[in-house]
Amino acid sequence: MHIRAFLEEMERLAPSFLADDSDRERIGLIVEGRPEITKVCCALDPTPGVVARAVAVSADMLVVHHTPLWTPVTRLTGRTGQILHAILAADMNLYVMHTNFDRADNGVNDVLARLLLLTDVSSLSLGRIGTCHITLSEISRTLGGGIRTWGALGETVTRLAVVAGSGFDPGLLQEAVDRGADAFLSSEMKHAVSRAAPLPCIEATHYALEAPGMRELASRMGWEYIDDPPVVRQFP
Repeated sequence: MHIRAFLEEMERLAPSFLADDSDRERIGLIVEGRPEITKVCCALDPTPGVVARAVAVSADMLVVHHTPLWTPVTRLTGRTGQILHAILAADMNLYVMHTNFDRADNGVNDVLARLLLLTDVSSLSLGRIGTCHITLSEISRTLGGGIRTWGALGETVTRLAVVAGSGFDPGLLQEAVDRGADAFLSSEMKHAVSRAAPLPCIEATHYALEAPGMRELASRMGWEYIDDPPVVRQFP
């Protein structure tokens, strides 16, 4: 497949207009490599380990959720330099689909909702809400990364709002309340937000919430998924 056809297919799967305004320059083809696409790899993050694996299997394209270039680059040093040097040296393309894939049909949040067996699912501005049929213990086991709760919350939830990634935003929390949620699942809770949250919150790891969506995309497209979770240890 020529790169133009590949980019058209990616735009169909996760249209760029769905992305947050702040994301518009950080999605799409971030690094341009060779024009013919035969082997595609997929991952959540373009870590050194992920890039090394993609290079080792001669991937023409690496599709990721998170860009390595969050801020303007004025020098290529350290970790960013290492990652980009490996990609450029291999003449490999790097494609990013971030908040556009969070919102897209069959994107990150849809996959998360299905993984947690939510029913009667509808969209939030950045996430999903649905009826929950599993306990908190089952949610923890399903996600595989452990969870912690903020606020008064029992073992069961009736209406659960989910926002994959860092979604503990006051506006999103209030939107979930207005839509009838009695709990909100996301990652990377901040202390000030936790103290003012209008409903109980469930915190999981960023990777546990977003990796399933990229893994499912790779399976659907026939790509190789490269798993590279962060090393997290929990102590009693």
